[in-house]
Order: sequence, then C-alpha cells, then structure tokens
Amino acid sequence: MTEKQLMKIPVLVLCMTLITASCSSVKNTDATLPKDISERPADENSQKYDQAQLDKLKASIESEISKEKCTDAAEWTFAPMGAKGCGGPQLYIAYPKKMESTFLPKINDYTAKVKAFNQKYSTVSDCMMVMPPTSIKCVNGKAELVNT
Repeated sequence: MTEKQLMKIPVLVLCMTLITASCSSVKNTDATLPKDISERPADENSQKYDQAQLDKLKASIESEISKEKCTDAAEWTFAPMGAKGCGGPQLYIAYPKKMESTFLPKINDYTAKVKAFNQKYSTVSDCMMVMPPTSIKCVNGKAELVNT
C-alpha cells in the first residue's frame, strides 16, 4: 500500500463512524419543529386568552338557552350576567324557569369569572347602570327581554 492509501483509511474510518453514529441515534425531532397553530398551547397568562375563555363560556350559555323554544313568557325568567369593571351586571339574560337549576349555576359561574377577570386586569367600563328588564315576551320562539 502506498502512503497516500494509508492516509485515506483513518479518514474513511472516521467518516463511517460518524455516519453510523448519526444513523443509529434516535432524536425526537418533533419537539424542535414548529407546531401547527391549532396544536400550540395557548398563552394561559394573557388577558387575550382569559377573554377568549370568557367569550367561549358566554357563547356556550347563550347557545344552550337559544335551543329552548319560548311559547309562554310566563315560563321564562331572567338573571343578571357578567360584571362591569366598576360594578353591576353587563347584561340580563332570559332562561326557562324549568331549567333554572341548570342555567343559573352556569350564569353565576360566568359572572364570578368575569369579576375575577376585572380584578386581575383592573378593567374599567362605562359605569352605566344596566337596568333589569320589566318583562319577557316570546317572539318567533325566542325569549326577548322587555325594557320600558
């Protein structure tokens, strides 16, 4: 063997060792790749995230209530919902009396969470008092609050 051929052997052995080592090592490359936005964890310490959670909860309550058909306004009642930064409810919501044990705890939970949100982020509001409705009427199968 020539001297030049002998020099190639250690380089060749080194390259083969590196190739073998890199092929045999298993890495979790998923952890380093960017995630699809729908799979990313939400920033649970942000005001935007907390507001989105409140919005989801409110939409869920409103959606459940909207499934109930209003045919007799006497079978419906209302409750304050949410809380303004300077006090008082954000709105009033109508719900069927027969489902009060289902809806009222959800409404109260939402209101408590809004109050906690307001304290956490020192929110301010228009401070205008939202007056309770005077009655409920059924319009096209939906309960509507009446303010006079």
